[in-house]
Amino acid sequence: MRRTIVTGGTRGIGRAVAHALAADGGQVMITGRDQAGVNEAVAALAKDVDDSSRIAGIASDIRDRASVEGLITETAKRFGGVDALVNNAGVGVFADVASMTDADWHQVIDTNLTGVFYASRAVLPELRKSGGGWIINVASLAGRNYFPGGAAYCASKAGLVAFTEALMQEVRFDGIRVSVVMPGSVATEFSGSSPTDADAWKLTSEDVALVVTDLLRHPGRSLPSKIEIRPAQPRPAR
Repeated sequence: MRRTIVTGGTRGIGRAVAHALAADGGQVMITGRDQAGVNEAVAALAKDVDDSSRIAGIASDIRDRASVEGLITETAKRFGGVDALVNNAGVGVFADVASMTDADWHQVIDTNLTGVFYASRAVLPELRKSGGGWIINVASLAGRNYFPGGAAYCASKAGLVAFTEALMQEVRFDGIRVSVVMPGSVATEFSGSSPTDADAWKLTSEDVALVVTDLLRHPGRSLPSKIEIRPAQPRPAR
């Protein structure tokens, strides 16, 4: 029974990943910044899989090192160890560089990149105790396809891709596999609005969750270290 942490697991891709892992028989710890949102997601996921003992949640700010370290400690205490970490928590602030504030920049970089560093570093001792495991980082195709107004977001995701590859090479001989998943357009609430019929061409959160669960099923001899996933067909012409 795999014991997995999913950051940003209260909605969107993270929640879909948590659901898929729990439905597969795993134990899942989710995080979110809002305790009420965490409680709602935990209750819904436990109901979906009809087993409240395998679902837990903690309000945690991925940008805060002490908060992240507490998350790892609590997960290991509750489940008896950690086998996988899915770094999914992320934000996007989209503005041109000239008008971007310091706070905007740090919110994106600290969440999308520094938070992954904190969580990955903190979980490594637990993965080694477990005899190996997985770290899966959810980045974006924006990590290599850059666009105006996305300087902070693109930089954070490009940095995440680079971080993932370097970490992968550092820990692979410990039986720890590290991979980055780079989705294209996904119909979620990430942009601040709910998906509509006009988003039907996009990926769903469940599409990305399937990639994560498939990764975790790979035999120990294989490591798909970077996966790009995009809609099968581009946005329809208007």
